[in-house]
Amino acid sequence: MSSFEEKLPGPDPDRSEERSTRLARHVERARESRPELVVEGTLRRTVGLTMEAKGCVAPVGGRCDVVAQDGRRIHTEVVGFGGDNLFLMPAGDMRGIVPNARVIPVGGVQEVRVGAELLGRVLNGKGVPIDDGPPLASAERVPLFGSMINPLDRQPISEHLNVGVRSINAILPVGRGQRMGLFAGSGVGKSQLLGMMTRFTSADVIVVGLIGERGREVKEFLDTALGTEGRRRSVVVATPADDTPLMRMHGAWLASAIAEYFRDDGKHVLLLMDSLTRFAQAQREIGLAIGEPPATKGYPPSVFARLPQLVERAGNGPEGGGSITAFYTVLAEGDDQQDPIVDASRAILDGHVVLSRELAESAVYPAVDIEASVSRTVQVVASKEQRDLAARFRQIYANYQRNRDLIAVGAYRSGSDARVDEAVRLWPEMLEFLRQPLDVPVSFGASVDALQMLLAEPRADGSGDSEGDS
Repeated sequence: MSSFEEKLPGPDPDRSEERSTRLARHVERARESRPELVVEGTLRRTVGLTMEAKGCVAPVGGRCDVVAQDGRRIHTEVVGFGGDNLFLMPAGDMRGIVPNARVIPVGGVQEVRVGAELLGRVLNGKGVPIDDGPPLASAERVPLFGSMINPLDRQPISEHLNVGVRSINAILPVGRGQRMGLFAGSGVGKSQLLGMMTRFTSADVIVVGLIGERGREVKEFLDTALGTEGRRRSVVVATPADDTPLMRMHGAWLASAIAEYFRDDGKHVLLLMDSLTRFAQAQREIGLAIGEPPATKGYPPSVFARLPQLVERAGNGPEGGGSITAFYTVLAEGDDQQDPIVDASRAILDGHVVLSRELAESAVYPAVDIEASVSRTVQVVASKEQRDLAARFRQIYANYQRNRDLIAVGAYRSGSDARVDEAVRLWPEMLEFLRQPLDVPVSFGASVDALQMLLAEPRADGSGDSEGDS
């Protein structure tokens, strides 16, 4: 070996390791900054509100943007596929779409902004404010479709909730974390009763979902049902009837996601959704549009799978956490209590309040049909004394209804049946018990006291006039 070679420095292991580390860091940075390759497709067909795209891949529930002729991007959601074609449902106006338009898959999970800044705001189905307030700035987001709670982790319902309505407090008591349905035909007072419970129920946060209802009702609900004070602690999601089926469904999911956020924050939330029927009808439109076969009264099977997925998101959280007490209105088309959506909702909810058209036509508001209504938590939220009083009220109410025709035509002879005599005597006072001004709350204790006074024995007021209110 020459003297020159002897003087050459050997490899420095520390510098070699440093160079390797730097090289690895540069490679990783290049990978992170490398744009993700997206395979675009083309729009092959549009039928009604359904689009068929070919040449791209996206999962069911994923998002795709369709580029209109003027360059606008129309947001859509993948609702199904057939062979190599994706079925897309638009979230907005479809005008401007042309054949062979570009279809660009958009990755990521659908998320919504949440935070205390939502209080007092009115949002559309996309979670964008439609009031005069500033844009949402919260960086916190949650998945639109949420995550189910293990049923074994849920805190059981154990305490009653004052809803301010005498007939419900006394006879159909509601527990904190319960999910109740308000069942009625059109024009019987569902929205009025919902407004009463909105104003009177004690809750940290109120989340209102106005799904598929008349657009004029949004401002009316804000001004009359919530008012200035109630609106400060409320979040309203409005997707009126002229929104697309996808946006109407997203409105219901969004209201549930917001309620879940506040529940997980330890708050007691009141979730009001008007209506569950419009949610089901939106899913029916989507299902039929992509070729799903109708099963019952035009409703495809997916409707009856979606309903429990939505409803089960409400309820109590884990032990020591918050709660979501939910009221869902359900439209009984033609006053048919065997309507498929009515029947399916009744099976998955924790109770139902049925409103009577006959009582509403007699100016008895709220028109609660005690005989047809039930609360499945009465055994745990009401005392034995209250349960006995409620059962007696139901029996007297049912006795009068069974003999109503005989009483009305004068065919019933007093003294023939002591139970019917009692029903005839108490009927006017029972109607007054059910009747309540829309702006006057009645506490839980006062409701039970009023029921006890009504059924107190002995009575010295003689027989009541059964004809005036029959």
